[in-house]
Amino acid sequence: MSNLQERFAPGTVGAALASSGSIDNETLAAVIDGEIFDLQAPLPTGAKPVGLKARQEQALEVIRHSTAHVMADAVQRLFPGTLVTIGPSIETGFYYDFDRPDGGFTEEDLAAVEKEMTSIIKEGHDFVRVEVSRQEARDLFESMGETYKLEIIDGIGEDEQVTIYRHGKWVDLCAGPHVPSTRFLRSFKLLSSAGAYWRGDERNKMLARIYGTAFADKKDLRKHLAALEEAKKRDHRKLGTELDLFSIDEQIGGGLVLWHPRGAMIRMLIEDHWRKAHIKNGYDVVFTPHIGRSRLWETSGHLENYSEGMYAPMDLEGNPYYIKPMNCPFHISMYRNSLKSYRDLPLRWAELGTVYRYERSGQLHGLLRVRGFTQDDAHLFMPPDLLSDEIRRLLRFTNSLLGDFGFDDLEIRLSTRPEKFIGDPQIWEHAEAALREGLEAESIDYKIDEGEGTFYGPKIDIKIRDAIGRLWQCSTIQVDFNLPDRFDLAYIGEDSKRHRPVMLHRTILGSMERFFGILIEHYAGAFPMWLAPQQVAVLTVTDGQHDFAREVANALEQRGARVVLNLDSEKLGAKIRKARLMRIPAIAVVGDREVEQRGVSLRTRVSGDLGFKPLDEFLEWMVNEGTEPKV
Repeated sequence: MSNLQERFAPGTVGAALASSGSIDNETLAAVIDGEIFDLQAPLPTGAKPVGLKARQEQALEVIRHSTAHVMADAVQRLFPGTLVTIGPSIETGFYYDFDRPDGGFTEEDLAAVEKEMTSIIKEGHDFVRVEVSRQEARDLFESMGETYKLEIIDGIGEDEQVTIYRHGKWVDLCAGPHVPSTRFLRSFKLLSSAGAYWRGDERNKMLARIYGTAFADKKDLRKHLAALEEAKKRDHRKLGTELDLFSIDEQIGGGLVLWHPRGAMIRMLIEDHWRKAHIKNGYDVVFTPHIGRSRLWETSGHLENYSEGMYAPMDLEGNPYYIKPMNCPFHISMYRNSLKSYRDLPLRWAELGTVYRYERSGQLHGLLRVRGFTQDDAHLFMPPDLLSDEIRRLLRFTNSLLGDFGFDDLEIRLSTRPEKFIGDPQIWEHAEAALREGLEAESIDYKIDEGEGTFYGPKIDIKIRDAIGRLWQCSTIQVDFNLPDRFDLAYIGEDSKRHRPVMLHRTILGSMERFFGILIEHYAGAFPMWLAPQQVAVLTVTDGQHDFAREVANALEQRGARVVLNLDSEKLGAKIRKARLMRIPAIAVVGDREVEQRGVSLRTRVSGDLGFKPLDEFLEWMVNEGTEPKV
């Protein structure tokens, strides 16, 4: 038996693996019913653990969490007086928040921390799990002066056992799991530092956060770092400035977007396609106000359950009004405007509705996290027996519309009832069952996100995968039995009696702002021809071709093409570089030969140099290439 096997006490997960012969020096944890367990943790009664190896995907969570501990150890070695707070693993790596007397960390500091981490790992420390009482944990961290740990401990029940982890002389309050020893931490990189409020509350002290990532081997780390570099090149904030698409002016306010003409053109094209697709799929387009009286938001439950995301009310003639964070109460009010029959249903109402939600300044992020945005929103009202069919129809529509914008690789999740919710639990179960039935009827693979539904209903969340493999949350389909009850919605059934309709909340693209940011990064600013704000640049070689170039541009515009005509006196090479920098898909060059033969020399971003094309052939090519997807 190896030393790794011998170290586990009877009754632990590691001992159970050792007795079954399913542990070796690459086993860093275990999986029991889908949950990761530390090898030193007590074995649950009747459990059958399965060893988790470093190269398995689930192992990354453990590797990264343990690397965060080593990073915190290195920081406290290098910067005495620094206090530690929390250091979890996250989807792409890990972070740890520190209260450092000297403030944040520089790039030089991060390099020094990395070097110290390497030294700690080479020392070959075991991670040792110890269970203590709440008071013992408090005494320990009080003696260390770790005030943030004391605050965490004070939130733990009096009778609860507390786990701490040691490696070498360094100790942390932690639930685990962790790797058996630092030798598993072979490949890591510290990425950046930033400020973060303690517990995410801007009323608390600003801490210094260090972000990092870790993998099982250096090959995977190098691949990840290369992807990060590619993501930097595609950053929508950087490209938004370079391509003159949008801006955010702090004089106006953070999270409030100014759409420049080139960006606004793309938005208009997206919205026009959205409207055509919705009308073809049986929707009616509606418009609603930007504000509503407080009693509307009281009835909907927003003031009770969502007030932290709403702006302060404004007083109008003694009545408090709120700027809307959501469109749904307005659509519900329209439904109530007249009595509906079962023959009128289903109703499918769609709106590009602008809403406003309070986001803390530290959470704002370009177009991806804003305070004012236009939601691709829709609400469907139907009898309960039509629910499954409408969900299936909606799943097909969502798949089609996302595909029009180049997103064919989707990840589907079903989000169930959260801790804070309104309505009858049995109604929630009915709603969750309807969503499952729709997914399974369409043969769609999906995962369960327990407790991630919103306060008024379960939902299907659809994530899109972009050109470099990142997942983005866009589409949501949500069943709501609760708001129809709160607003006393009804329809007259075939039996001439009043019945309660079911309501679906639905968004496909999400918000125009966020979707545009995703599109910029997906295409790296090089939009497909139908979405490009300028589809073709017509360039002259000398002043002698200006008249024919104008003729070409006019002919293009008459056919609906978006044209840049560059008649400047600069050299052709400079004109071509300018068009390429602006990611214009096609470049039509007009020189003396082109004037004589009445055509253009065409080069495109996708196909390169296509040579000479007669004018009529070029115009037909542009029309075909620039046509939007059929709805």
